[in-house]
Amino acid sequence: MTLADIYAEVDALLAPFECDGTAECCTFSNTGREPYPTAIELAEVERAIAAKGGPRAAMGKKRLPLADRRCPLLSEDGKCSIYASRPFGCRTYFCHRVRGPGKLPRKELRALGARIADLSAKAFPRDPGPRPLSNALSKTLSRH
Repeated sequence: MTLADIYAEVDALLAPFECDGTAECCTFSNTGREPYPTAIELAEVERAIAAKGGPRAAMGKKRLPLADRRCPLLSEDGKCSIYASRPFGCRTYFCHRVRGPGKLPRKELRALGARIADLSAKAFPRDPGPRPLSNALSKTLSRH
């Protein structure tokens, strides 16, 4: 089982639900929250950034904006520049505008999140665990 396999399961579970795609959830100062990806997810984010041509090409800037704390992975048009590789927390953020055929499958999503954590612990046994995306991306940017 790979991270891509688990992400595919997450996406299939959430396929019946719709979001208007405003990317408000990507403005951490609005939501008061941000994703806490695991080490294996951060490795995927870094791979996706490299595939786009590096941090400047994927992110367009070197620092997180302080005023609105927008995710630096948002492109100039307000869309995720690494959408296919976005972490579990980005895939499962549900605001009040999400619409679907009933209740969200929270129990199943928790189980998939636990599988991602287990996969990460096996791949990166010395990693301290999930950390705020903005902190992790700051470290990625400082290496380039």
